[in-house]
Amino acid sequence: MGKAARDQSARDRIKAKREEERRKERLKRIATITTVAVVALGAVGAGWWYAARGSEPEQAQALAPVTVAPDGSVVMAMAGVEKPVLDVYEDFQCPACQALEQTSGATIKNLAAEGKVKVVYHTITIFSQELNAGVTRGNSVRAGAAARCVPGGAPWIAFHDRLFKEQPREDVEGFKTSDMVTWGKEAGVTDPGFATCVTGQQKAAQQISYSAKVLQEAKLNGTPTLRINGTELGNDVAFKPADLRKAVLDAAK
Repeated sequence: MGKAARDQSARDRIKAKREEERRKERLKRIATITTVAVVALGAVGAGWWYAARGSEPEQAQALAPVTVAPDGSVVMAMAGVEKPVLDVYEDFQCPACQALEQTSGATIKNLAAEGKVKVVYHTITIFSQELNAGVTRGNSVRAGAAARCVPGGAPWIAFHDRLFKEQPREDVEGFKTSDMVTWGKEAGVTDPGFATCVTGQQKAAQQISYSAKVLQEAKLNGTPTLRINGTELGNDVAFKPADLRKAVLDAAK
C-alpha cells in the first residue's frame, strides 16, 4: 500500500470514529432529554394524583351542543350561554390529561349541559420533536389531527373520550389511523370523508400550527390546564369535581 493510500485510509478511520462519537453523543442527549421528561411527567403525575384524592367523579347526565370553531377549538355550551368560559387545554397523549378526563370530565360536561358554563376545548400537541424521537409527538399529532376530522356534535365528545380511553404509553407507537377510523365510527361519526381524513392525516398541519399558536398566546406551563374566565385553576381544584363545580358556579355569579 502506498503512502497516499495509507494516508487516505487513516483519514477514513478518523472520520468514521468522529461520526460514531457524534452519533453516541446524539443518543446520549436524547436519553437525557427523555429521562428528564419522564421525571417531570412523574412529578406532575404525583401532583394530580394527590389533588384527586378524596374527590368522587360525577356521572355524565346529559350533553350540551358541541360545535367546532374555524380554528379547530371546540365549544360545548347551551344556546345563549356565553359566560363564564372554561378553557380546557389538553393533549391526547398526556397521561395527566387522561386522569383529568377520568376525574373531572363528567363534571365539565354536566356543567355545560346545565347551562352553567361555556366550555372551550383546545386539543393541542405539547411535545417537541427532540423529546420523543417521533413516538410521543407522533401519537399526539395523529390523535389531534383525527379529532379535527370530526365535524362536531355528540360524536366529537364520544371520540374525544375514546381517544383518552385508548391512550398509549409514551414509549410505544399508538393511535393507529385504522384504529381511530373504527373508534370514530363507533362514536357515531357518519361524515363520508372521515376515514380518508384520518388515514391521510389531512389535518396534521393544522394541528401542529394551531398548537404552536395556542402555546405561544396562552403561555401554558403544561397540560392539562383549566382556566375560568382566563384565570388558571390549580390542580387542587381541577382534579376535584366538587371543587371544580364550585369554582364554575362562583364564577357565574
